[in-house]
Amino acid sequence: MAIKLVAVDLDGTLLTTSKQILPETERVLKQISGQGIKVVLATGRPLSGVMPYNRQLGLSGSDQYNIVFNGAVIQNLAGKVMMDMKMDYRDFANMLRLQRLAHINLHFETPDCFWTCDRDLAHHLTMNASVNLTTIKVRKAEEIPQDFTFNKVGFSMTESEAEVDKLWNNIPDWVFAKYDVVRSFPSMVELNVVGASKGNALMELADRLKIDQRQVMVFGDQGNDISMFSNPNFCKVAMGNATGQIKDAADYVTDDNDHDGIAKALKKLVL
Repeated sequence: MAIKLVAVDLDGTLLTTSKQILPETERVLKQISGQGIKVVLATGRPLSGVMPYNRQLGLSGSDQYNIVFNGAVIQNLAGKVMMDMKMDYRDFANMLRLQRLAHINLHFETPDCFWTCDRDLAHHLTMNASVNLTTIKVRKAEEIPQDFTFNKVGFSMTESEAEVDKLWNNIPDWVFAKYDVVRSFPSMVELNVVGASKGNALMELADRLKIDQRQVMVFGDQGNDISMFSNPNFCKVAMGNATGQIKDAADYVTDDNDHDGIAKALKKLVL
């Protein structure tokens, strides 16, 4: 069946190691978009961190879409939120308990900003806020209001991946039962409300657009993409720089993100 929707992860997939879209990749994505194929950026980032790349690819308006916060939110590019899965103050308290398992930063992501109760911030957290064009609000736990809600949680520690390993290896079973948990990068563990994943959001979006799942192609490289690669109906393309888990689940492995892997796969499989 002809591909009608192409879902593309950002970091490590669409973007090079220097956070750029290569000219040939940009050209090919614009070409398929011009032919009526939906190009959907699917990322752990908030919308603020995605919009510059939407503009570069010429994507805008109420008939174009992004999947953000690892699938917790679907938005069209006119600003309408089509799906919004949030956590609340009880989840905030759970995350503070989980943080005690390692010496690690914890932050909470909302559409407006990142929140943290940590005074000493790892480079990964400050860099993450910068690339997403958002601010960090540092507050004491007792200053967080009871009606606090957020879309995603991040545990990170650039300075010591051993601490991230420690957290990952000691997460209790109840956390995996209650939340969607991924090791998105060696330096980061991310959590969403259970059921919020890129794969589930993409199935929801395809259903709303009346697109058969067999007409969906996905590109990814890391742990937060595995939900898309677990769907047997999607056409799954792993980047050359992808983890072994992603490559093993893929239908096709292309070149890496620094050598136009997306463009090469689309020219071979779609155009």
